[in-house]
Amino acid sequence: MSLANPSTTWAKTHSFCGRFRSGSLIKSNEFRINLSFPSSIRKKPVFHSCSAILTKEQTDVPRGGSENKLDFKAYVLGKAESVNKALEAAVLLKEPLRVHESMRYSLLAGGKRIRPMLCIAACEMVGGDEATAMPAACAVEMIHTMSLMHDDLPCMDNDDLRRGKPTNHKVFGENVAVLAGDALLSFAFEHIATATKGVSSEKIVRVIGELAKCIGAEGLVAGQVVDICSEGISDVGLEHLEFIHLHKTAALLEASVVLGAVLGGGTEEEVAKLRKFARNIGLLFQVVDDILDVTKSSHELGKTAGKDLVADKVTYPKLLGLQKSREFAEQLNKEAQAQLSGFDQGKAAPLIALANYIAYREN
Repeated sequence: MSLANPSTTWAKTHSFCGRFRSGSLIKSNEFRINLSFPSSIRKKPVFHSCSAILTKEQTDVPRGGSENKLDFKAYVLGKAESVNKALEAAVLLKEPLRVHESMRYSLLAGGKRIRPMLCIAACEMVGGDEATAMPAACAVEMIHTMSLMHDDLPCMDNDDLRRGKPTNHKVFGENVAVLAGDALLSFAFEHIATATKGVSSEKIVRVIGELAKCIGAEGLVAGQVVDICSEGISDVGLEHLEFIHLHKTAALLEASVVLGAVLGGGTEEEVAKLRKFARNIGLLFQVVDDILDVTKSSHELGKTAGKDLVADKVTYPKLLGLQKSREFAEQLNKEAQAQLSGFDQGKAAPLIALANYIAYREN
């Protein structure tokens, strides 16, 4: 089956393909989207045991010298606490109570806060600070939460569990869950525009435009639409799957990093390198997600495990087998971190550690 290309512009400027089979992950300006692919690149699922353990060596990243390492656990806890406080203060409980309760229920339900951390870490790496990046960091988390709320709806993935709790529509009803997600989406842009301080209006406009493009019909929505239209299709290949996840998952991770870099005063060259870094870790995030879906329990994941298998969705383990999927993840992580080689390695340490965390996480 061939699907009409829903996102030609985004695909030409934001995507890359042919990475696993060619051995090169990023081929700038060579992306061609065609959602009908030969069956020769599809493989039957091969299931092996898979361990996703983040070791001390992988998290303790050198920061200016072997004797001075980044304490990644402390970094994550500190940034998560800052982000959670900022989110709590941004979305207040007020009238109409029902919709604000729904917004806060999902937004403050926990989560790894990877996207806000990426935004802040990118900002700090190019010379900015946490306070400058925080409104944008909160905005990407609001949009991520909205996408989860909508993704869990019966008309989408029809899931009952998210972050170890009943999904939003199970508590507040489908109608309120839809509207609360809409409210988070619109408020994200308002929050960037009104809460960002010490940054030129030109940069704020650029950040808003970047975020809107990465989540709209040329980004996240494009991935969601093609994902929905692909259900039940047997002739789905690797490039088709990559298109879905480069848009559905990687686009918002890319926005998180690029927003931070722009707000922090990064040069165009620095922003371009960080964009490539983010695309790699965005796809890496999804590859690992697919692996965890078939190797972990619902209790371990905090969401319904094995739902992709039940829905007969094409995933990386189904297409490549678990071992090849793990090799692909390692390759993505390696090429992501290669984009950071030109930066001060002390300042890059949080992004390096976050890439490793995404690669070796267990939920």
